[in-house]
Amino acid sequence: MFLRFLRLLIVLVPLTSGSVTTAESPLRICADPDNLPFSNRSGGGFDQRVAALVAHDLHRTPIFVWVRSRRGFLREQFNKGACDVLLGVPSLMRSVSTTIPYYKSSYVFVSPTVRHLHLTSFADPALNGQRIGLQILEEDLSPPSLPLIREGHAGQLVGFDSFGKQEGDVVRAVADGRVGVAVVWGPVAGFFAQQSKTPLTISPIASNYRFAGVPFTYAISLGVHKRDMALLSQLNASIERMRPQIERTLAGYHLPTTSEQEGQ
Repeated sequence: MFLRFLRLLIVLVPLTSGSVTTAESPLRICADPDNLPFSNRSGGGFDQRVAALVAHDLHRTPIFVWVRSRRGFLREQFNKGACDVLLGVPSLMRSVSTTIPYYKSSYVFVSPTVRHLHLTSFADPALNGQRIGLQILEEDLSPPSLPLIREGHAGQLVGFDSFGKQEGDVVRAVADGRVGVAVVWGPVAGFFAQQSKTPLTISPIASNYRFAGVPFTYAISLGVHKRDMALLSQLNASIERMRPQIERTLAGYHLPTTSEQEGQ
């Protein structure tokens, strides 16, 4: 769900309710029913698999509450007690309490391997003249649009929806030549690039890069209600215990991850 929560790092929603948990109660987890590689109804997403690992470690049954993570989701669903846990929350998000991170990733450049572009930054001359694919978040292009526009590439930008079955379109557009390169949130890029018959190269944006104070590398956590400190503590301990299993799960989805010393 990371992409849906990104804008909430700036626009915060007030929290109005908490939850009470017991060791015997199910763990209710809000998840999008059609949002691979993060979650889907068939249990195929890495976020929901991580959450299930943690729930079982806490001897609680994971119950997935299927909600579309669109505008107003926190206010109308999570804040009203629809679930106990959010998936894929930026660790910097202040409108909920966040666990220790279970992975860190960045935006990446995706390009056809055969072209040997070796992209390194938004100012790279190799971007000149390329059609550049970006994900659309709600009505806006994703944050990489900002430095790209500053570098004079506004007329080259092509937006792709990032919901449901269209999530991977921006990566598929690189593979089939509709765009020359794309800048994509790392987990989406890694998952769909691995499925491509056309070899694709993934090049992470430097972990310390910021544009107007906006980072492009993020630590990702589980989110809980502000008042549920008991659950937060339990989840933190479980993430630490389950770290090897979590890392194996993430590796199976080809996530480009950064080290603990990098990023946010």
